[in-house]
Amino acid sequence: MDVKNFALIGAAGYIAPRHFKAIKETENQLTAILDKSDSVGMIDSYFPDAAFFTEAERFDRYLYRCFREHTGSKIDYVSICSPNYLHDAHIRMALRNGADAICEKPLVLNPWNLEGLEKIEQDTGKHIFHILQLRLHPAIIELKSIVDNRTPDKVYDIDLTYIVGRGKWYLYSWKGDMEKSGGITTNIGSHFFDVLTYIFGEVQDIKVHSVSPLTVAGFLLLKKARVRWFLSIDKNNLPPEMMKQSKNSYRSLIIDKQEFDFSDGFTDLHTLSYHNILSGKGFRIQDAYPYITLCHDIRSRQPEGLKGDYHPFLK
Repeated sequence: MDVKNFALIGAAGYIAPRHFKAIKETENQLTAILDKSDSVGMIDSYFPDAAFFTEAERFDRYLYRCFREHTGSKIDYVSICSPNYLHDAHIRMALRNGADAICEKPLVLNPWNLEGLEKIEQDTGKHIFHILQLRLHPAIIELKSIVDNRTPDKVYDIDLTYIVGRGKWYLYSWKGDMEKSGGITTNIGSHFFDVLTYIFGEVQDIKVHSVSPLTVAGFLLLKKARVRWFLSIDKNNLPPEMMKQSKNSYRSLIIDKQEFDFSDGFTDLHTLSYHNILSGKGFRIQDAYPYITLCHDIRSRQPEGLKGDYHPFLK
């Protein structure tokens, strides 16, 4: 397979090292990097010879010159790990400069932005790929197979709980700004909402029971599931046994009163995502519509308080 040239936007963030690793392990080359922060020493462990930019304008010019003026190796893919609200703009920058885009979740914050991305794909002839790595998890693949092969009218009862403790910095960063991140629902919930709609079908009803800067909880009625969900960045919501063990995160998916274990197997999912994209099998814009629409609709609902079928952690 020919070596592909990559550029990457957002090198100083939490998720970027997984993309560095995936580019390296698929035996491709990272040639240019953009981040407004210069605290990116981790690059030395992967691609120390990559050109580095702290200004988007200069990075855009670099891509343009490679594409139009042939002053360097043309960029085949731009990997986008920037803050959520910039994904749309950075995807457009990639496609305008003749590269395909590989974007972290969420692809965009609002469903109507997806229509614009479909249009720029058509205009440029380039493609947008989406990292939805949980769909590639072996346990998730097995669960989808089980659900798909059960009787069509089977409806599951599910409790989704995801708590990941975050410090005070979180609310002062772009992640704490609803307009920039989409809030907790999008920031920490989007992968789970994607998997739930992917496996259990389209959304039929939404209820939001509780909303605060640190916690959001509600109820979803899907075609094949009733889901009580609880998302939080407040470590005080961790189960006591987790706090005693000084653990900072808790992930639980209970299906028909049985714990569904997918705690392991996350290590190489980005590399597997890249293998799929490079072989033409990556996730596309249409795959993003269900969860982006759902996250937007949850953000738009007023909380109803503790009534109806609410998550047990709200007690």
